[in-house]
Amino acid sequence: MRYDPIDPAFFKRNRARLAEMLKPGSLLIIHANDVLPTNADGSLPFRQNNDLFYLTGVDQEETVIVLFPDAQQEADREILFVRETSDLIAVWEGEKLSKSGASEVSGVKNVQWSESFESALHRLAPQAENLYLHTNEHLRATNIVETRNARFITECQARYPLHRYERSAPLLSKLRMIKDAEEIKFLQKAIDITAAGFRRVLGFIKPGVGEWEIEAEYLHEFVRRKSRGFAYQPIIGSGKNGCVLHYLENESVCRAGELVLMDVGAEYGNWNADMTRTVPVSGTFTARQADVYNAVLRVMRGANEILRPGLTPVEYQEKVIVMMAKELIGLGLIAQKDAEQAKTADEKRDLVKKYFMHGTSHHLGLDVHDVSPFNAPFQVGMVFTIEPGIYIPEEALAVRIEDNVLIGEKENINLFSNFPIEIAEIEAAMKG
Repeated sequence: MRYDPIDPAFFKRNRARLAEMLKPGSLLIIHANDVLPTNADGSLPFRQNNDLFYLTGVDQEETVIVLFPDAQQEADREILFVRETSDLIAVWEGEKLSKSGASEVSGVKNVQWSESFESALHRLAPQAENLYLHTNEHLRATNIVETRNARFITECQARYPLHRYERSAPLLSKLRMIKDAEEIKFLQKAIDITAAGFRRVLGFIKPGVGEWEIEAEYLHEFVRRKSRGFAYQPIIGSGKNGCVLHYLENESVCRAGELVLMDVGAEYGNWNADMTRTVPVSGTFTARQADVYNAVLRVMRGANEILRPGLTPVEYQEKVIVMMAKELIGLGLIAQKDAEQAKTADEKRDLVKKYFMHGTSHHLGLDVHDVSPFNAPFQVGMVFTIEPGIYIPEEALAVRIEDNVLIGEKENINLFSNFPIEIAEIEAAMKG
């Protein structure tokens, strides 16, 4: 088995917490993602709707979860619909979940074939007052392709125009922000696999190596440790390429004297790691590179100190900007007098963003940029990245360092502990 089994009690807890958030007389419906086409008869690898996975653990197309906590019949309060398997499907695609298998994975007792969903909806919808439907409401989402859930919204509203419609996404965002112990276990596994990949490439990187070869080393280590591969498209940017925040080509040769910025992470069981490390191609930092690296490391550690319960992301970013401004002054990148004249948060941000133009942290979980309500205060149990960077295109020099932390009661827990991160540690590891 590729992944360790996920305790079905995790999914049962998630459904129970969600049911408590629904209005009386509510029916909630979430569909799986589509299998997306490419060209000719090709298709992309299937990726499940993470909200559905969070509620069921079923990683299979044509799945539907229906929650109806106030249903008259107990069997109708949770129904899971899965694609019916057949001998033909087993030959071409492999066996799909049986009803008993889907029940074992999810903890849902009432499992039906997907083809019976329409008749069940026709029976249950008239009993409900509110219909909770699913959309992707992530702040960064660009919903160009119509999803299965979007199509269902159109169909459902046409069929039942007089029902009250509600949004499931805000409720699930609130739930998914706080990580269950079962999630932390899988996140840590993804991070440990990422660590193994990083240690592998530290002994591989040298002048003349292609960025794509470094990518291949990571992929080899990830897959051999039972990951499906990268949690997101990897960034391997040497020299000036590291100054491009979303550099994805990974096509240049690493040259002596350059730094190589590596933003990569492994997935495990659908949970994701998100790491960035910056190392010298020749195995030793120059004095200037070391100064920039240590400046970023100080900001990262300072950010970890203030990433604590009660602070909001907007307040947090403003404090990080102040830290970064101090470091940029020390590096000679901005003038002391300009920093002193910047009175407002916007003025400080404008001054700093020439060299540090992105946010410092984001939620992490089933999504790399995990879901959350806008500017929700930090709470115990949330998992965040911390990833400050300094980018100096005129020097073809970029440094970003990124760890993943769990917000704890008394202090944050760095899930990336024991990673080489100090300059001496990195140089020693690269020398073997």
